[in-house]
Amino acid sequence: MTMQKAEKIWFDGDLVPWDQATVHVAAHALHYGSSVFEGIRAYALPEGPAIFRLEEHIDRLLTSCKIYKMDMPYTRQEIRQAILETIRVNGHRACYIRPVVFRGCDTFSVVGYTCPVHTSIITIEMGQYLGPEAVQKGVDVGVSSWNRMAPNTYPAAAKVGGQYINSQLIAMEAADRGYAEGIALNVNGFVSEGSGENIFLVQDGRLLTPSLGSSILNGITRKSVVTLAEEMGLEVCEEFIPREVLYLADEIFFCGTAAEITPIRSVDGIVIGAGERGPITTQLMDAFFDIVQGRALDRYGWLTPVAA
Repeated sequence: MTMQKAEKIWFDGDLVPWDQATVHVAAHALHYGSSVFEGIRAYALPEGPAIFRLEEHIDRLLTSCKIYKMDMPYTRQEIRQAILETIRVNGHRACYIRPVVFRGCDTFSVVGYTCPVHTSIITIEMGQYLGPEAVQKGVDVGVSSWNRMAPNTYPAAAKVGGQYINSQLIAMEAADRGYAEGIALNVNGFVSEGSGENIFLVQDGRLLTPSLGSSILNGITRKSVVTLAEEMGLEVCEEFIPREVLYLADEIFFCGTAAEITPIRSVDGIVIGAGERGPITTQLMDAFFDIVQGRALDRYGWLTPVAA
C-alpha cells in the first residue's frame, strides 16, 4: 500500500508542507521507539467528511502518553481542532488520520525525560487496508510463530510505536508465507489478535472475542462491533480462545480502524465455514458501513463532521 502525500502536515502547532515535516536522526523515538500514535478514519458523507469516534481516539492517545510518561504539550481541544484543520486544509473527502506524539532529540539515555515532546498530525487517502477485495471475499491468514507480549512486559492498552516491532514480525512472516495477515497467540497459547486488528469468531450463533487479558489493544472498532452485535440481540462473549477453535468457527473476521471489518476466509489453509463472508459478519458489516457512510442514522453519535 503506497502512501499518497497530502499537501500539509500539522507539526508542533503549524501546518507545514509534507516534505518539510522532518525529524532529526538523533530523535529519541527513532532509536528507542518512544512514540505514541492513533489511527483514525474520516468517511465521505454527502454533507462532507466526518471522523469516526474522534473523541475516543483522542482519549486513547492521551492514555498512551500517560502510561509512557510523555507530557503532551497540547490540550485535547487543541489536538481535536488540529485534526479538523488538517483535514480541511488538505481537502480530503475521506482519509486516514495519524496523530503521533514522540520524544525528540536531547539524549541517548534510555530515560528520555529531557527530550522535547513533539506532536504531528498526518492525513492520507486510504482504501481497503488488506486489499480491495478483502471486504467482499475475505482474506487468507495464518497463525504466527510470534506471540503477543506477556503481561507486565509491555502495556497492551497503550498504542506505542516501539511495540509495533512485534506487529512487524507477525505481518512480515505472514507476507512471506503468502498470507494477507497473521494471527498472534498470547503467551499462554490462546488467540490474541492480528498484527494490527482485533479478531471475532462466530460459533453457534454467538460472537466470541479474546478478552483484554489476552494482550490485545482495547480497539475502538472492536467496541463498536460489540455495540452493534448487542443491538442485534447477539450474545457476545469475551473469553480465552484456544487456537483450534479458529479452525472450527462458523465465521471469523478482523476489525480495526484500517481494516474496518474484514472477513477471514481461511486460517492455516483450513477453510472457515463456507469459505466466504458469513451471514452474521455481513449483518455487522452492513450495520457498520451504513452508519459511517451516512446511509443510516448516527444513533450512537460516532461521527464528528469536519465542516467548520
